[in-house]
Amino acid sequence: MQGSRFAFGPFVLDPGAGTLLRNDDPVPVGHRGLKLLAALAGRPGEILEKGELMDAAWPGTAVEEGNLTVQIALLRKLLGPAANGGEWISTVPRVGYRFTGAIEQLGARNPLPLPDKPSIAVLPFVNFSNDPEQDSFADGLTEDLITDLSRISGLFVIARNSTFAYKGKARDVRGIAQDLGVRYLLEGSARRAAGRVRINAQLVDALSGDHLWAERFDRNLEDIFAVQDEVTAKIVQALLGRLLAPPPRNRPRNMEAYDLCVRARKLIDDSPQTGREAHLMLRRAISLDPDYAEAYRWLAMNHWMGWVHWGEPIEPNRGLALELARKAVAIDPNDSGCRWVLANLLAYERRFDEADSEFAKAFDLDPNEADAWATLSDIVVLSGRVGEGLEHIRKAFRLNPFPASWYYLTLGQAQYAAADYEAAVDTLRRDETYRTSSRRFLAASLAQLGRLDEARAEVELFLVGNPHFTTSHWVATEPFRDTAMLDHFVDGFRKAGLPD
Repeated sequence: MQGSRFAFGPFVLDPGAGTLLRNDDPVPVGHRGLKLLAALAGRPGEILEKGELMDAAWPGTAVEEGNLTVQIALLRKLLGPAANGGEWISTVPRVGYRFTGAIEQLGARNPLPLPDKPSIAVLPFVNFSNDPEQDSFADGLTEDLITDLSRISGLFVIARNSTFAYKGKARDVRGIAQDLGVRYLLEGSARRAAGRVRINAQLVDALSGDHLWAERFDRNLEDIFAVQDEVTAKIVQALLGRLLAPPPRNRPRNMEAYDLCVRARKLIDDSPQTGREAHLMLRRAISLDPDYAEAYRWLAMNHWMGWVHWGEPIEPNRGLALELARKAVAIDPNDSGCRWVLANLLAYERRFDEADSEFAKAFDLDPNEADAWATLSDIVVLSGRVGEGLEHIRKAFRLNPFPASWYYLTLGQAQYAAADYEAAVDTLRRDETYRTSSRRFLAASLAQLGRLDEARAEVELFLVGNPHFTTSHWVATEPFRDTAMLDHFVDGFRKAGLPD
């Protein structure tokens, strides 16, 4: 995802980093706008047809032509007039658009520095089955290998969200490794049919291009988790020169329950609607396999999302979430994911000493757990330890360079807490998180900058999706343990005009 940067007039566009600078100051352009600008600037002077541009900004999605018109208009407004008084982007009637400015190609930005330990990313395994329904099986295999490797303290392992950014795309091993800041890549394929699985896996040194290890496995489906353990052991031996097995973790006994859990964890935090779909899948998984720890863990998160983010009743969701998380840890005390989910819920119960202890156990089990670092950032910021919180979210971004949208919400909240309001506005206006519940922090940041008209416009939009929001309810449910920090957030919310 890295590549050339483009300079034109006072601007520098870095598509890989997702940034547009004007005289070194960030320009708040959305994700779609960046994609369109990158496509146009990458071929200056050429006419790009509307369909081609829509494919660039909305890949694999059918959208109305009006969406393109709106995005182009926004880009023109952000860029302003060119040096000659004309427009940077010209319209070719009934055909498309053309970038008319002079472009200087600056070359790739500096790659992320390699960690001081062997670093690896597991790319999504390709589904070689004839049945597209088996995609979730290949995805689950990939995710499980990431989890197993993450638990090896001698390795630096990139999180799932970032490696899945390459799913279905042409693969340039060296470029991907530079994007993610790793030396080694694991790639492979899976075929599942008639109770059998065939898995091909290969470990590549992206610096040299050498294949360090490759193997094919033909096994019965019920042996899939033994195969995962074997692949993990071979990789660890290749990278660390020794076998190093983490404590065994709970595995499902029912393959249908496994498939349901893999599908549910992709849906769990997208929206209230997909969350309800995930809820049904997870309940079914537990009914099929009552001793499946991961299903309890995700169902606990599902209930927590309901009462904290989606306006569902506090009870019984709050109590059920904690009960399910404790059940997950009881089944598998060696699963870092179960530990940090329980830690988060304990913080929301204001049982902070227990929460701190569970977070510590989670990182002992898996120091590469990016979601746990991001979650801890949120908890730590609300305790008043803002510098520590910023350090945790930056660590999460390094382990997960292309993360889920809530990472940006967490970063923006931490920047607000640090009174770095300009940075918070830039973060919270990113397309990845904009239009979500992060708007409350965006409104507060704008209000603290004295931009009250903008703040109130954001509040109005926020309340469309969150009509029952009140500041007092939010304060009552959030795990604050620092009065000054609580007052800081309340001050911003009130200045912005959020309901008391």
